[in-house]
Amino acid sequence: MSTKNRKIIITCAVTGAVHTPSMSEHLPLTPDEIAQQSIDAAEAGAAILHLHARDPKDGRPSPDPALFDQFIPRITEQTDAVINITTGGSTRMTLEERLAFPLQAKPEMCSLNMGSMNFSIHPVARKISDWKYDWERPYVEGMEDLIFRNTFKDIKRILQQLGEHGTRFEFECYDVGHLYNLAHFVDEGLIKPPFFIQSIYGILGGMGPDPENLAMVRTTADRLFGRESYQFSILGAGRHQMQLLTMGAIMGGNVRVGLEDSIYLGRGVKAKSNAEQVHKIRRILEELSFEIATPAEAREMLRLKGKEKVGM
Repeated sequence: MSTKNRKIIITCAVTGAVHTPSMSEHLPLTPDEIAQQSIDAAEAGAAILHLHARDPKDGRPSPDPALFDQFIPRITEQTDAVINITTGGSTRMTLEERLAFPLQAKPEMCSLNMGSMNFSIHPVARKISDWKYDWERPYVEGMEDLIFRNTFKDIKRILQQLGEHGTRFEFECYDVGHLYNLAHFVDEGLIKPPFFIQSIYGILGGMGPDPENLAMVRTTADRLFGRESYQFSILGAGRHQMQLLTMGAIMGGNVRVGLEDSIYLGRGVKAKSNAEQVHKIRRILEELSFEIATPAEAREMLRLKGKEKVGM
């Protein structure tokens, strides 16, 4: 989309399915914690909230719609933020589990991973000696032998079933090939502009966090779609978060922060909340003279259907 007088959309990914409770005491796990951290992130400037659910008993990722129902209504009542529900879930969930709540909720947005991949943080397990829950260590170590499945048929099903309800997507692209997968579905007529491309760097199994990769993805997307057809966004995993986001914003992109993507605020300093990360990237962007998009402006930029037309 045009960068003239543009405003930057901040997405906050609040809890995810990658980090475990032993990695950070600040990771929101219960419905109350997820709701409050989401509300605080929206108040800090996040226009879009990317949401997963967790079992409040031990913090493990869960696709249970009943858990989503315990925090989504509270967030929608207290903020105007765009609710973006994961269809990725976790690498251990079936597609039916991943779609259970999105098909019930019919949200304005859902995330959609654009290809199967090796997705892992298993080396992190070597750095942790004291695990809070029994499930965590095998969960993290087990990623070494798992594939995150997102076949063409899976992607097509998600596009068709949620597209019927007017849901639009955060297209998560972990590699350049994922852009070409996106182009395939555009050619098939299943995706229409404006696309919201979430380019992701620093996950083992995907693109590295090199500035050259960011530039390559941007120019490839321009070549495939034309800059007027999409909104570009950047996710830098772990310690690469703020540097890549700042560079991406300068290149015309939007940004995504949150404890799903990084549990740190700075070098060796854990973020105490999602809102802390939103405040930090907002300060950086505003000091560079960028303006931050409101939820209403984000809806207009992405042509979303509006919160009054969802099933939540």
